[in-house]
Amino acid sequence: MFDRQALNAALAAGGQLDLAALSISHPSLFSQTELRVAPATLQATAELIAAIESVVAMPTYQQRVLAWAPAGADKPVAARGVFFGYDFHLAESGPKLIEINTNAGGALLNTRLLVAHGESVAAQAIELAFVEMFREEWRLMRGDAPLQRIAIVDENPAGQYLAPEFELFRRLFEAHGIAAVVADPGEFTRDGKRLLHRGEVVDLIYNRLTDFSLSAAVNADLKAISEAGGVVVTPHPRAHALYADKRNLMVLSDEAALIELGVPEATRQILLAGIPRTVAVQAEEGERFWAERKRWFFKPAAGFGSRATYRGDKLTKRVFEEILQGGYIAQEIVPPSEHSVLVEGELQTLKADIRAYVYQAQVQLFAARLYQGQTTNFRTPGGGFAPVFPA
Repeated sequence: MFDRQALNAALAAGGQLDLAALSISHPSLFSQTELRVAPATLQATAELIAAIESVVAMPTYQQRVLAWAPAGADKPVAARGVFFGYDFHLAESGPKLIEINTNAGGALLNTRLLVAHGESVAAQAIELAFVEMFREEWRLMRGDAPLQRIAIVDENPAGQYLAPEFELFRRLFEAHGIAAVVADPGEFTRDGKRLLHRGEVVDLIYNRLTDFSLSAAVNADLKAISEAGGVVVTPHPRAHALYADKRNLMVLSDEAALIELGVPEATRQILLAGIPRTVAVQAEEGERFWAERKRWFFKPAAGFGSRATYRGDKLTKRVFEEILQGGYIAQEIVPPSEHSVLVEGELQTLKADIRAYVYQAQVQLFAARLYQGQTTNFRTPGGGFAPVFPA
């Protein structure tokens, strides 16, 4: 049972968040409902994630996808990358992977949401695992050296929709003895191979930027110092290139490509059953794609979130012509599951995306995003983040 007072208390711990302002600025951030999902379905998602991770670890796969990655992503990095987000739709035949993100937001907001559903002990355990994940990223890069300062970085962080989560992370790190700041990349200065924020050395960057290759001018120092070994960045550009470039789904959903890479048959079967067919949109095949557009969801290969994504059945000819200019993939549509939610005393039907937050191939947390419309959003009354529990 959802407890609004418990959620407010969990968010306000430390006295830094203005809850009255948050309820006005983010009225649909949290849904009051919960999703119950069959344990077999949750297990199937975990098995699909493990299958994907096993392929990503293969040198043949890495060589294939790094061929279209930005410069610098081919350099090996010991850190694995925090908060991979595997997003699924639940179909009758099982969970279907829609996309992978490498700086997935909402994990800490969702642990606080667990508190509102009476799962305080579980929430505390997961948050401790989050802290240990950052310590492990540091250990992989720096061994036994002490981790002293983390910067949570995004462009104009105060203006981001999930800015409240940045503050929650700052408090979480501080509570575990790690100094932390929330920063815009323009606030850093460079001192040789060291990255400074207001005169203090930054050891590790928790990267929430959507400049995944760190190629923007404002990120030049951050990228250079990271490549020189002066600061640990997680998730890093290589992680995005290996996991989150949507062109990678073309490989993971293509049986011939998987055979060529040497992927075992049992793994291939899991991938092909759980990943909708994904193909490149080629201008010379424009007539075919237009004729078949109702079966496809069109996405920019290097995009994130729901930006510039289009369901084929909602597509205009003008937008389709822009898609044909290049840089898009088409993924077979798998409709999201639908759920009845009580909103202001009336039942509403909302769609659901299921997100698995993953580190080193292990699921740390399942959460849902409830919404109406073509894609996930935080504008639907009664929608927003919702906890996922075994049915």
